[in-house]
Amino acid sequence: MAILLLGNLSAQEGVQVQDTVQGRQINIVYGANFTKDEEQFPGASIFSKDDQRQVQFEHQGADLWCDIAIFYSAENRLKAIGNVRLQQGDSIEMNSGKLDYNGNTKLARAWDNVDLTDGQMTLTTDTLYFNREKQQSFYNSGGKVVDSVNVLTSKIGTYFMELKKVQFRDSVHIENPDYTIDSEQLDYYRISKNAYMYGPSTVTGKDYEIYCERGFYDTRREQGYGVKNTTIHYNNRIIEGDSVYFDKVREFASATNNIKVTDTINKGVLKAHYAEVFKANDSVFATKRAVSIGLVEKDQDSLYVHGDTLMITGKPEARILRAFRNAKFYKTDLSGKCDSIHSEEKTGVTQLIGRPILWNVENQMTGDSIHLISDLETDKLDSLKVINNAFIISLDTIGKTGYNQAKGINLLGKFIDNELKIIDLIKNTEVIYYMYNDDDELIGINKTTCSRIRMLMENSDIEDITFYVNPDGTIFPEEDWAQQIQKLDGFVWRGEERIRSKDDIFDEDDNNIELVKIRGIDNLIDIDAEERERSGLPELPTNSNDQNPNSKAIKPKRPALKKVGRKE
Repeated sequence: MAILLLGNLSAQEGVQVQDTVQGRQINIVYGANFTKDEEQFPGASIFSKDDQRQVQFEHQGADLWCDIAIFYSAENRLKAIGNVRLQQGDSIEMNSGKLDYNGNTKLARAWDNVDLTDGQMTLTTDTLYFNREKQQSFYNSGGKVVDSVNVLTSKIGTYFMELKKVQFRDSVHIENPDYTIDSEQLDYYRISKNAYMYGPSTVTGKDYEIYCERGFYDTRREQGYGVKNTTIHYNNRIIEGDSVYFDKVREFASATNNIKVTDTINKGVLKAHYAEVFKANDSVFATKRAVSIGLVEKDQDSLYVHGDTLMITGKPEARILRAFRNAKFYKTDLSGKCDSIHSEEKTGVTQLIGRPILWNVENQMTGDSIHLISDLETDKLDSLKVINNAFIISLDTIGKTGYNQAKGINLLGKFIDNELKIIDLIKNTEVIYYMYNDDDELIGINKTTCSRIRMLMENSDIEDITFYVNPDGTIFPEEDWAQQIQKLDGFVWRGEERIRSKDDIFDEDDNNIELVKIRGIDNLIDIDAEERERSGLPELPTNSNDQNPNSKAIKPKRPALKKVGRKE
């Protein structure tokens, strides 16, 4: 085998290769030792390093160094072996043990301990395909990307050099000291450190977990959102919605459209079309058809509370629920409405404030304010207080024409098995009630005034009544009753307003809310253009994303306090 030492290869006749494809020919910069081996490498020129430097080639803005090069000039391709380094411009550098390069297609295949860096991140893999024409590199046998913030791994990956983006597929994993991300597919922008997730994806932080099937995450700020099947486990709550936003630094999460917030400690549920969670204040704010659903008794009936705005604050053992404006509630045997509701779990007291009205079975109760008190051990409704101008009315269930009525300054009631059984009316009391015998025959109508009245109730009717301190009353026979004043002063029957189902707590405006249109699923957004604008990079030619099937997806948005996701 003849060996020719080349000091200046370009000066040697027959060594400098002529351009066979205009502008595409691989050029030899330093050939060092030259030989041929037609038996093993027919038509190839073999170059090997000398004591001074490695073999060097140049091709359209890229330089390649290696220990040994097998160069097929007629085919304009080469095979590089040993300490291979491919340098493109000032930033892209690829190192490997071996490399095949085609000058006509500008395709390279590198294998054997491959690493590629752009100065800010390093990609390592067993085998890497580098398309210099499209400025993309690709691996399908497992790879790892390391930058200043994260370590990212996947089975398949594509690096879009102009976009500064890596598209990871299959078993994608991001490792960060503060969190991890697992996804089926994830697009990662090297400059902004933003990640776009496609398919089942989970972000697990120190005190939160996010699941979505399409979402965005700013890996530097631990901030992001999901717009498809999104669930966030945060601060003893599970937050679900069409669009859910999360911000670790602000200790804040919010959601838009079809929201469900579950209290994992107290088992309560809040539903709405807009909600916010503040971890520092241990609070939830909700509006737009907002309803809180909680168990009044363990493993039994649910209480539905609605207001134009709902707020839940406090630690799990001391939650406070507030419903503002147009407040209503419903339970199978209890319902009511008022201007606002204040319910405190620690005391078991629920206050109905501002023109309250309460229905229990067939009893209607009104007053300046109403307090419902629950048993803290059993969660059962225990008692109630009607403060100032207490008035209780029920339809005479036998005759169906008159109304049993009682009024006083205050009312105290006792519940047994969720039914109001004992009623004490205190100060300036008056009563009208229909009296029947055991055969349901009307005996007469009792109209009495005194200082205090106790009524024992059965099936919403007065079973027994006791008058205290100077009662003054008359029992009128039916034929004389028509001549009497049949209603106490202040009587207002509001039976048509009664809330008879959980759906009745919503009015027409609640039921006709037009949901916000969340962008990112049906209305695709060019995230590549968004990222380039964010990073201050120039626009790319219109065809630069041809190989990126997911270049249009959700657009990142850091919403204001009461905005989430991208909306029309």
